[in-house]
Amino acid sequence: MTSDKLSAVATKIAAELSRRPECFIVHPTETRVLGGVPVDDLKKFANERGWRVVRRLGGRQFQFYNDTTERLIHQEGQRPV
Repeated sequence: MTSDKLSAVATKIAAELSRRPECFIVHPTETRVLGGVPVDDLKKFANERGWRVVRRLGGRQFQFYNDTTERLIHQEGQRPV
């Protein structure tokens, strides 16, 4: 897995989440890129961008959501009240 492939998937997710509340990744190439990332690293990848990730169907589908709490933490550096 290269960071170029992961950054391309991140760009797609960001574009989709700017228009809709959720983004489903189901394309085999994209799921292979995300499936190659360890679970903890995938959660960190999502959290750093203000997203939440759910792995579905045994890794054949990834679902991303905007996570306001994570976004506030990374923008302000503190937990919301």
